[in-house]
Amino acid sequence: MTIAVGNSLPDLKLKVVTADGPEDKSTADLFGGRKVVLFAVPGAFTPTCSMNHLPGFLENADAIRAKGVEDILCLSVNDHHVMKAWARHADALGKITFVSDGVAAFTKAVGLDIDLSGGGLGVRSKRYAMIVEDGVVKSLDVEDSPGQAVVSSAAAVIEKL
Repeated sequence: MTIAVGNSLPDLKLKVVTADGPEDKSTADLFGGRKVVLFAVPGAFTPTCSMNHLPGFLENADAIRAKGVEDILCLSVNDHHVMKAWARHADALGKITFVSDGVAAFTKAVGLDIDLSGGGLGVRSKRYAMIVEDGVVKSLDVEDSPGQAVVSSAAAVIEKL
């Protein structure tokens, strides 16, 4: 079952990329008592993710934070090493929080997993954007196609904030 507006996020541990290495954080640590934007991508370094989705959030990070958002998280079903390399490559370390859902535990728990084995990627996250306040989903927009970043774009998120 897919998580919906009004639902609380599941209590899980994720790996967060930091300059000093990966750090285990619970969803309560990441979302509790704060307003957070989470956007998820099917894969680091993939075309739409690297050329459209992530750059939009980087370019609009200040505008998003100006709307009262305390953190912007980018989640992917990639290991933390890949997520750190992607963050460095995009010059995004410290600007956006990169979160590794390496075994898709969070992605499956919120019902936003997609099997992209046909394209050689395996189980991944659907592309989406979520606004979360104190662990509760306030807005959720999922793309119909993993190759699009329209309803989950930074511009779309700003309109909802």
